[in-house]
Amino acid sequence: MSSSKFRSWKAYEQSRKLSASIFRLTAQFPKEEKYSLIDQIRRSSRSVSANLAESFAKRRYPKHFQAKLTDASGENYETQAWLDAALDCGYFEKEVYDRYLSASEEVGMLLSYMSKHPDRY
Repeated sequence: MSSSKFRSWKAYEQSRKLSASIFRLTAQFPKEEKYSLIDQIRRSSRSVSANLAESFAKRRYPKHFQAKLTDASGENYETQAWLDAALDCGYFEKEVYDRYLSASEEVGMLLSYMSKHPDRY
């Protein structure tokens, strides 16, 4: 087994930070959202870094590597959709939403860079 260098990837680090922050944020959501919005946004945000870890294992197969990056990107967009829903429900202020959306957009840019430069990973 090779060294798990994916942990040093900026996209992995940033997606983990965002996921942990979302976990803390959603702890304040109403209890009736526990099995719907809270579960969904936590799962999608955590899935970004999990897909990046899987992409590391598949980097020797370019199409598989790209597929896992695409999955990570899709989960990142899903997280944004859940942030939209939480804002619509009034679970946080627009300023909070803007910070989380900006962090997610940063992760998205990093994923895009990885996809365009797979040889660096």
